[in-house]
Order: sequence, then C-alpha cells, then structure tokens
Amino acid sequence: MPDFETLGLLGGVLMVLAAAVAAVRLLKGRTDSGLDAAVLATLDHRVRAWFLLFLVLAAAFLLGHWATVALFGLMAFWALREFIMLTPTRPGDHRPLFWVFFLITPLQFVLVGLDWYAVYSVLIPVSAFLLLPARIAVAGDYKRFLERTAKIQAGLLICVYCLSFAPALLLLLPPGDPYAGTRLLLFFVLIAQFSDGLQYAWAQLPCKHVIVPTINPHKTWEGLLGGAGTVALLGAALWWATPFEWWMAGLAALVTALMGFAGAITMSAIKRDRGVKDYGTLVEGHGGLLDRIDSICFAAPVFFFLTKFWLEWFGPG
Repeated sequence: MPDFETLGLLGGVLMVLAAAVAAVRLLKGRTDSGLDAAVLATLDHRVRAWFLLFLVLAAAFLLGHWATVALFGLMAFWALREFIMLTPTRPGDHRPLFWVFFLITPLQFVLVGLDWYAVYSVLIPVSAFLLLPARIAVAGDYKRFLERTAKIQAGLLICVYCLSFAPALLLLLPPGDPYAGTRLLLFFVLIAQFSDGLQYAWAQLPCKHVIVPTINPHKTWEGLLGGAGTVALLGAALWWATPFEWWMAGLAALVTALMGFAGAITMSAIKRDRGVKDYGTLVEGHGGLLDRIDSICFAAPVFFFLTKFWLEWFGPG
C-alpha cells in the first residue's frame, strides 16, 4: 500500500473533485443561480471527466507501476487512433500504421516500464521517424506522400512519445522512497488538468481578450494568466509531493500550465484545419480522450526533463 502522504494527496484530490461534481450539479438544478447554463454544462462535463480520470489513475497507482504504465499506454493507443482518424488513409499507409499501433506504441511503454531511458528517449524521434516514411515510400503510393507521413509522425510524436514521459516520472527519482514517483506523477497530472479548468474559469471574466479567435475563441489572456498564476501557487503549496523546493515547484507548475496551453491551442488548430469540433466521443459531452489529455501530452516531456535536470544539478529536495 502507498504511504500516508501519497494516499492523502490522492484522497484529497478525489474528495475535492467529488465535491466539485456535487456543487456543479446543485447549481445546474437551480434556476435562480444567475449563472450561464452553457458554462455550468461545460463545467459539469469537465469535472466529471477529471473525477473519472483520477479514479482510474488511483486504481492503477494501487496496482503498481506496471499497471500505471499500461494505463498510459492504452491512453496513447486510443489518442493516436483519434488523431489518425481525422483524415482518411491510403492503402500504402496501412502496413506502417500497423507497425505504429501494434509494435512501436507498446514497445515505447514497455521500455518506459523497464526504465530504459537511453532507448525510449530516442526510439521514436530517431528510429521510427526514419523508418516509417521509407516504408510508406516502398508501397509505391506517392499521392499526398508528405502530408500522409507528416500526419503519422505528428500523431506518433504527440500521442505516444510525448505522453510516455508522464509514466516515466514514476521511475525518475532515485530509490529510497518507493512512492515518490507516484506522488510526482500525481502532482504533474493534477497541475496539468487543474490548469486547464482554471484557465476556463478565469476566461469567464466579463472583460475578455481572446488570444487567437480563429483557433479557439475560449482561450483568453485573462484565462491564461489567471489560470497559470493560480496553479503556480497550488504547485508551491504542494511542493512536498515533489523533489523541488517550494519556489521551484511553483515554477514547474507555471511551466506545466504554459505548455498545457500550448498543447490545447495546437490541437485546436489541427481540429480547425480538419473541420471537426472534437477528436472523438469517448468522453460524454466533451469530445474524445485527446481533447482531455492534450495538455498532458505537451507538458509531460518538458516537466520530465525539468525534473531530471533539477535532480542532476541539485538532487532530491
């Protein structure tokens, strides 16, 4: 069983989310609340999705690090499926896609579970990125070749390679405290997801300045600055769950929030380009899985290397 600190952090998050679900449901049932019904509906879908995510994460944490790695591997598989399904494929893509889904993706997460950093850190950006275009070219189908290969490479990079650095946090810390990695991963996911919600909440201020109206009309400067600032304070308050000093934990949370925003706006641009609203329908009322974890995908490798460099320079806090 995890230690008291780990169970306390996980239980505290689940209790807060359960209270949030109940509060939003209560507000939705009242006609005199004066709040926008559309905003309440969006919040309802978000907090329920977060509660489900952390509930599944909690179960995986209790089963051990291989269960957690497998969970993220399944998430990567499904997210990549949603990404690839945005555009039609050609017969020449089918064999390479089989390699991507059933060889490269599971191999990446097996290597993460084995903590073979020297291999999983280069498997996709070096080997896979060179072999896949060559395999598509061998099929002899040159129509839209660059577009097709770029789509597969982008999906593999974002949905598999980047996301794999989240469970890699489990084994990043030196041995001694067996659940230090669990707390670090929980801290990261908590900051990434809460940042997304807080940015949406701050964006409801009457005075709004949309950052990129043509890409995402809901992302405002007020939301970005307010949400990033709030999670920076949250990160500093939860410094004990990380190897950082309190100020570095706040800075790491701030960087995570900014990278989460970068992920959300980038994935929104891809959806606009393809003319779709969501990546899928897995999450009821709020699109696909990739719509919910885009911030995690972009922030995971940055948070991982930030932590790795801190440990190499300063050691555990």
